[in-house]
Amino acid sequence: MAPRKRVITVICDSLRRDFIGAERTPVLADLAARSRYFTQARGVFPSTTRTSSASIATGCQPARHGLAGNCVILRDDDGLQCHNVGHPAFIDRLRAITGATLKVPALAHHVRPVGGALLMSNVSAGAAYFHDPEGHGEVWHRAGSFGVGRIPLLPNPAARWESGAAGDAAMTQAFCQRVEQDETLAAATLWLSNPDHSGHRSPLGSSEHLLGIAAAEVCVQAVMTLVERLRAAGEDVLFIVGSDHGMQTIIESIPVTRLLVEAGLKAGADSRDVVIAPNGTAFTIGVSDAHAHRIAALVTWLGRQAWAGEIFAGAQLATIGLADHETCRIAVSMRADQRVNQAGIAGASFYVEDPDEPGDYVGRGQHGGLGTHEQSPFLMIAGTGFAAGVDDAPVSLVDILPTILRHLALPAGGLDGRPLQATAPMPMPMP
Repeated sequence: MAPRKRVITVICDSLRRDFIGAERTPVLADLAARSRYFTQARGVFPSTTRTSSASIATGCQPARHGLAGNCVILRDDDGLQCHNVGHPAFIDRLRAITGATLKVPALAHHVRPVGGALLMSNVSAGAAYFHDPEGHGEVWHRAGSFGVGRIPLLPNPAARWESGAAGDAAMTQAFCQRVEQDETLAAATLWLSNPDHSGHRSPLGSSEHLLGIAAAEVCVQAVMTLVERLRAAGEDVLFIVGSDHGMQTIIESIPVTRLLVEAGLKAGADSRDVVIAPNGTAFTIGVSDAHAHRIAALVTWLGRQAWAGEIFAGAQLATIGLADHETCRIAVSMRADQRVNQAGIAGASFYVEDPDEPGDYVGRGQHGGLGTHEQSPFLMIAGTGFAAGVDDAPVSLVDILPTILRHLALPAGGLDGRPLQATAPMPMPMP
């Protein structure tokens, strides 16, 4: 009999690629030496966790799956309005307004012909739920866990998993036990909160941030040990370890909504004519059809702002994976540069003030835009079809699902990404 095929994925949220090395991340450095290590991996835009989760799960850019940020703009009966995707109830709100969740199927739907899918996630509820919004598999999260058909798991097995090292450790233990005991699982994903948890709360490269990275490594090591046991038992396990995006240090918080009102380009702070969706170091602008004549003036004004980096409007949105629509007329990646922080870590960006997340991020880590380091996730894959070595081919988060489907001998066409089994590695450089 052919060996059972499975895919196990671990996401270390916000761990940027240049932090990988023998000194800071000995576990991941060892895995890199025994895996295909993709050194030119990129995220999606906005480089936020909720959008990244949907892109990994669907193999598609936001223009196709429809989730264009941690915060998104929707049209309801009262006009355009910004919504926070992280709220547990948002998925039901989206379905009520649009009649759907994501516009394309996600991983759990694709793998049904060969087995079940499991996600255990310790980040926001939105990031967890949009990995499998239609309930074709299981999703475990502290805000509510669901089985197939989105039937609630009661009592909630993830209720005590708080964001941070302790919650990640408890989740990892449960994940390893469940994967080892349930042979019906074809795809299992563990989404750690660290080092995103520590990076948002402390300067990048600080002792607290590095402790968050070390805590994530302990979890990766536990799953690596599980993978070795499964392979020793005869299973053909594809092991994927990576991150969704990186982080940059925040220089200054910019009150974009207030500035637009002061410039006469938005009627008021809560008006529905021009609406901002803040996404960390990026934002999108929705402009109602009745006020579409303002788009050119908005683009011109944005181009004059010292804090605005790359600006996209109209057909240009497609170049960053977004769709031109009333709810997303303009996208802005905040200005970024290579200045270093107090710990000597390069990469800095401006931040969009977000009334729903009022914390002060100046001097700490954030993400969302197109800055060099927030667009530098890491990706390592070990298993059938992946000889060890460095691979400098350009790859993206959207390539992960097609790679999973190829391993499981399932159709992988019609997606924005491609199976990475087709790329060719180079030998790892000797130390």
